[in-house]
Amino acid sequence: MCDQTFLVNVFGSCDKCFKQRALRPVFKKSQQLSYCSMCAEIMATDGLHENQTLASLKSEAECLKGKLEEERAKLHDVELHQVAERVEALGQFVMKTRRTLKGHGNKVLCMDWCKDKRRIVSSSQDGKVIVWDSFTTNKEHAVTMPCTWVMACAYAPSGCAIACGGLDNKCSVYPLTFDKNENMAAKKKSVAMHTNYLSACSFTNSDMQILTASGDGTCALWDVESGQLLQSFHGHGADVLCLDLAPSETGNTFVSGGCDKKAMVWDMRSGQCVQAFETHESDINSVRYYPSGDAFASGSDDATCRLYDLRADREVSIYSKESIIFGASSVDFSLSGRLLFAGYNDYTINVWDVLKGSRVSILFGHENRVSTLRVSPDGTAFCSGSWDHTLRVWA
Repeated sequence: MCDQTFLVNVFGSCDKCFKQRALRPVFKKSQQLSYCSMCAEIMATDGLHENQTLASLKSEAECLKGKLEEERAKLHDVELHQVAERVEALGQFVMKTRRTLKGHGNKVLCMDWCKDKRRIVSSSQDGKVIVWDSFTTNKEHAVTMPCTWVMACAYAPSGCAIACGGLDNKCSVYPLTFDKNENMAAKKKSVAMHTNYLSACSFTNSDMQILTASGDGTCALWDVESGQLLQSFHGHGADVLCLDLAPSETGNTFVSGGCDKKAMVWDMRSGQCVQAFETHESDINSVRYYPSGDAFASGSDDATCRLYDLRADREVSIYSKESIIFGASSVDFSLSGRLLFAGYNDYTINVWDVLKGSRVSILFGHENRVSTLRVSPDGTAFCSGSWDHTLRVWA
């Protein structure tokens, strides 16, 4: 989303020519260096053979891309909704706001559930990160960050820590204790450092590693204890806005989406992109794995949500209507995978039948755009956050 895109120019001494210029991060054998544009271009052409240019290589890459698309098209023999024709339609669908969490002084930008199915962490443009009890609506902890626009927050799997970050370019981890009067800021640990804003973060299957996405166009895996960079992921051509880890049974992969309209699946061990999908027509604001891990959904500023099957290596369904003209900011699946919840910039939440591709419900309640949405770990409810400064728990 353009509302969350910021450009940061770093000036300093180039690591190659040593001149004072605008710098960009360059990775050479996993080592991050700061090169000026001229030196970065020279480095890119170092390995070219005679009569080869970057333009000719780009042309060859586009040709290969076209051939891959042709091979994909040969396997495209049937649509998902055609296969699902024999599946029984969903009955009447009723969900209401059961709790409203008030306390942020500005736009709510991100939220996450604790594994205990009760607590929620949320972050806001007011610079605050709040831990809530979703049953009682009480605030259990609050942290004031050194910057506004805290765009990312996540609960650790153990429930004993939270991570957050935003315009400070960092991902900070705060341990949680039972003492609500304790100064949490004193125990802050800065884990990740990007060269542009932090857009998303997620713990892996333990509290020891964290995955981050950034406006600098990269994702990275970090060791929480030492703050060491374990793996970096390069491939997006613009800001990375979102990421989601594959369910633990399916292996070490995650999916990311960004302003380059691409959704990319990564191998966390090798740092390589293993699959890429480029069918959206605008920024991808949200990605979420299907519960089985065999597919994922995305929500975009092009006013559509899409489902990609990883085994078929293609898009299998589009969730859209002519009447929907505002972007989708956040998506998540029900526990069964039959429903797709999507928050939109027109203040609504649309509920889609994943198999049939039809809309089964529209939920009203927020008074500004819905910015974040997550289904609870036990699937009995979901929580949405909005630019109206509130969070709502629906069931």
